[in-house]
Amino acid sequence: MAELSISRNRRAVPKVDLTAMVDLAFLLITFFMLTTSLSKPVAMDIAKPDEPLSDDDLMPVPASRTMTILLGKDNKVAWYMGEADKSQPVIEGMNTVRQSILANKKKLALANAADPKKGLIVIVKPTPGSKFENFVDIMDELSLADLKLAPAIDDDHILDSERDFMVKNKI
Repeated sequence: MAELSISRNRRAVPKVDLTAMVDLAFLLITFFMLTTSLSKPVAMDIAKPDEPLSDDDLMPVPASRTMTILLGKDNKVAWYMGEADKSQPVIEGMNTVRQSILANKKKLALANAADPKKGLIVIVKPTPGSKFENFVDIMDELSLADLKLAPAIDDDHILDSERDFMVKNKI
């Protein structure tokens, strides 16, 4: 409610009680907090291979469509297409690996007449020198590359040739 009080020089000074407006503000804030929906967490599909029971349980993966990314230290990655012993890995920084992924995806699309069943297969191999931040960054890059197949994570089967390359190049 508003109330008038008279000051010494006989002027009326209005005084407004804001209690009702504060109550209304808190009611509105409470209403909007309770009726809003919070963002839902989004999970990414990741394929982590199980240990095969025997060699017969191994699924053949075409080497011509496989890109293996080795995560190293100091935000460096090494990647190669095909088999480890038959191709020379390329060393890049984390900020330029997306262009390589997109280029390899485009090459495969051209070679296979854009057949969605013959897309790029990515295997990510974190090494002991890599950080979790690098793993998250490479998963983001793969997500932005919009690959049809989920990336496979294989931190248990780093080949000796891959390990030797990483040690030799101090990655």
